[in-house]
Amino acid sequence: MKYQELVENFSWEKVVETFDWNYNEKFNLAHECCDRWADDPSRIAIKWEDELGNKDTWTYQRMKEQSNRMANALRSLGVNKGDRVAGLLGKDMELIITVLATWKIGAVYVPLFTAFGPEAITYRLKDAGCKILVTNEEQANKIAGLDVPSEIILTDGLSSNGLAFWDFIQSFSPDHETEPTDVMDPCVIQYTSGSTGMPKGALWAHKLLISSYPYVRYAIGVEPGDQFFGGADLGWAFGLVNCTFVPLSFGTTILVYKGPFKVEKTYQLLEEYEITNFAYAPTAYRMMMASGPELVKQHTFQVKKFSSAGEPLNAEVVRFFKENFGREIYDHYGATETGMIVNNFNVTDMEVKPGSMGLPTPGYNIALVNDEGNPVVKGDAGQIVIDTTAFPYFFLGYWQDPKKTAEKIQGNWFYSGDLALEDEDGYFWFQGRSDDIISSAGYRIGPFEVESCLIEHPAVAEAAVVGKPDAAKGEIVKAYVVLNPSYPSSDELEKELSTFVKSKLSKHQYPREVEFVESLPKTQSGKIQRFLLRKSMQVSE
Repeated sequence: MKYQELVENFSWEKVVETFDWNYNEKFNLAHECCDRWADDPSRIAIKWEDELGNKDTWTYQRMKEQSNRMANALRSLGVNKGDRVAGLLGKDMELIITVLATWKIGAVYVPLFTAFGPEAITYRLKDAGCKILVTNEEQANKIAGLDVPSEIILTDGLSSNGLAFWDFIQSFSPDHETEPTDVMDPCVIQYTSGSTGMPKGALWAHKLLISSYPYVRYAIGVEPGDQFFGGADLGWAFGLVNCTFVPLSFGTTILVYKGPFKVEKTYQLLEEYEITNFAYAPTAYRMMMASGPELVKQHTFQVKKFSSAGEPLNAEVVRFFKENFGREIYDHYGATETGMIVNNFNVTDMEVKPGSMGLPTPGYNIALVNDEGNPVVKGDAGQIVIDTTAFPYFFLGYWQDPKKTAEKIQGNWFYSGDLALEDEDGYFWFQGRSDDIISSAGYRIGPFEVESCLIEHPAVAEAAVVGKPDAAKGEIVKAYVVLNPSYPSSDELEKELSTFVKSKLSKHQYPREVEFVESLPKTQSGKIQRFLLRKSMQVSE
């Protein structure tokens, strides 16, 4: 299928017909992601495995029954429609059951990440006013003695009535009637961190599931018969939505692996479970490339579709997969507040331009605008904005923060803070965050293009580029580089990398300074934090 055909044949009317409930009357994520498929006792929802080799298989019917019991358990603890329930676990089935149960009540789920420290956990629990926190003893110990508003349910300890988790859940009825929520009722508060200030709680409506359909169906390309494996953690939007619950809403089978990312183990999982569709973060794909082609040859894969999201994927990685797996990685772009809005589409025969974000998602209305809010000339960088009046818009604002919400919405447009340019073929190219753009001698330089060029050099494992203040040029390009182990740092290598970029890009884009570092500062979801590099540069000066 051609991309143009996909766009021309797409309609939201067709999308809403794929769901079980009429969204004009009622709509609930838990029903669409689980219960609608539970009448078939043999339909497998999840194949689960942990790093110790423990395995389990969950049918949709089993998920329905256990999430019904959990919903009744939560109700017994006073959780009502609109209340907040937090989950702080790894890729445990207890977590997935908790999320479904929360939605079945009409309550709002708050995802937390297991790498969070005490302050991050406490802030989110208090800000969202979470009535319940489902976690384990290891995580609960982080907040022991701290003032939190939540009653804690331990998955590996005893509940308040002295029962172990599953014994407590089994004491409730397997029958429960899912709350007939409205399509615009809230379902999730996903906290998102900017470069400054406290994290903001992005509030999503149940409509999120409808809005995510074209991305998961056409960009990731999940279809009937797929064995899907999305590696992202459920503490983050991509893992929760696009790697777990949207694929489940298709009635497909997904692999959930609880364990740290290791290249060899990932290859084993892909082979053993005959995975046909794989999605992960750029960091994982870079590690797979760094492990080399020989390791790839030791396995037999069934994967027909690769997807990446979270931060831009370097062109060199895309080429490695094309050469060694016979298939490019299809890079995707989105934001917590907008969903996935620019993508390479696995179901089409579109050309993959390595390094490009791809083309707009069908059904979404996006634009690139300048600082005055006017559309930019094609080929110029502009901020990505999304039409808040279009059908797929599901963002309900930041939790109890109308001021922050108003800062991001101007007129009918939500301002993403991300810059991109559109080429002559309509492909979008990520240029960086609006505050990451480097202004040097009148040129506006996006860091990602320079970083992608650097990573093509065999010495470079990772790179981050920022602007350094300069009296003559305003800013110069400075690169922070993590070297591959076999390459020692030297003045000669620094000059070589600068020359390498100059020869491949342009004379105004090359780094005039290169600093070798052991690691780059990143968010807990793996995104490079360039603002911290800029801050450290100011301190050192």
